[in-house]
Amino acid sequence: MGLRLYDTATRSLRAFEPLEPGKASIYLCGLTVQGPPHVGHVRNWINMDILRRWLTHTGYDVTFVRNVTDIDDKIIDKAGAADEPWWALSFRNEREVVAAEQALGCLPPSYEPLATAHVTEMVELMQRLIDGGHAYAADGDVYFDVRSWPTYGSLSGQKVDEMQAAGDSVGDSRKLDPRDFALWKSAKPGEPSWPTPWGRGRPGWHLECSAMSTKYLGAAFDIHGGGLDLVFPHHENELAQSRAAGDGFANYWLHNGMVNLSGEKMSKSLGNTLQVREIVRQWRPVEVRYYLGAAHYRSTIEFSKSSLDEAAVAYGRIERFLTRAGAVVDIETDGRVSDAFAAALNDDLGTPAAFAVIHDLVRAGNAALESGDAVTVQRVAGEVAANTRVLGVSPFQWDTAPEATLDAVDALVRVALDQRTAARARKDYAASDAIRDQLAAAGVSIEDTPDGPRWSLN
Repeated sequence: MGLRLYDTATRSLRAFEPLEPGKASIYLCGLTVQGPPHVGHVRNWINMDILRRWLTHTGYDVTFVRNVTDIDDKIIDKAGAADEPWWALSFRNEREVVAAEQALGCLPPSYEPLATAHVTEMVELMQRLIDGGHAYAADGDVYFDVRSWPTYGSLSGQKVDEMQAAGDSVGDSRKLDPRDFALWKSAKPGEPSWPTPWGRGRPGWHLECSAMSTKYLGAAFDIHGGGLDLVFPHHENELAQSRAAGDGFANYWLHNGMVNLSGEKMSKSLGNTLQVREIVRQWRPVEVRYYLGAAHYRSTIEFSKSSLDEAAVAYGRIERFLTRAGAVVDIETDGRVSDAFAAALNDDLGTPAAFAVIHDLVRAGNAALESGDAVTVQRVAGEVAANTRVLGVSPFQWDTAPEATLDAVDALVRVALDQRTAARARKDYAASDAIRDQLAAAGVSIEDTPDGPRWSLN
């Protein structure tokens, strides 16, 4: 069975059939850089990174685009409150995005365009919409006429008459319909602006993504991703304006579920955000990636310390098995993935089942280690390494501590183990147990083997 994905537009699982054989094009709505990224933002980065890695593994040449919205009402407001230029605030937070992306093991986008660098493309798109009777100018603003597009509301499953007024300019009497949304906003005193045939101003949020996605992926492309909260109005508006302009636009729409904190969707406005830079100080980045990637991308995650601790323990089992296996056999780190693992990811990117396959293999591998079955150990370890590599969590991909640090830790632990061995030799089991307990309290697990004690970090 090939890859099937849940398409929001058709509300069904669809076999993935790329527009161009052997190639896959993906656009992911990036961050509006009003502040540093939080865990809710990076969830869809990790979900789409896993999809991208799986498509690449199965032979596709993937082009992955994620934009940066570097101009916005909130950016302007926050920069003004901090008495700094809007572009300085945007740039600083854009660097935070890149740092978080790298910290969590996400492959860099093929292209990561800035909204402010694509005003020309936006102006051209607006002109096409005006010429086609789907948009109109009003005193320097430009609006999309939702009544001009008969299928408006199809992505989110709504009827125009039942929609509320567009939130970007509520109560604007210049609109033909209160649900018409802004493509371009006229300049206000002291705000950044760019010239257009309709006057100076700045882009509306929805316009940016249509212009940038088609700039880099073409008039039609395979997959558009984003959080479930973007289905309406953002993605609905993108779809309408792009199709109205004559572009085929996205063939599949993928939306990930939210990350909740105490039952509420994590967002900056709620003040309940957990910034990535703080999270990775408490847990290793690979453990955070494991936690966010192990849940199905369409599910809701309830963020909690205990859940991350559980993910860290589960990931530790994988690490310890591969460490033990590596002491016995040579592990092929870029081999073939398990059939059951492939079937899980082909079923709408089923990461829960994929991780379950990995842990089943770890249990089988540990049993093979205990029985001395090196042939099975080598096969299983190779599959674990290959499966985790596709998910971006292979221990062979991550440097969890500098080599010099590990060497120093190893030397210190060896001293303690030598003391423990000496205590056991003189049958001073109380001292031996005390040393083991002290190491355990420091996060060091000891396993007694026929070849002597072996240690690992919890």
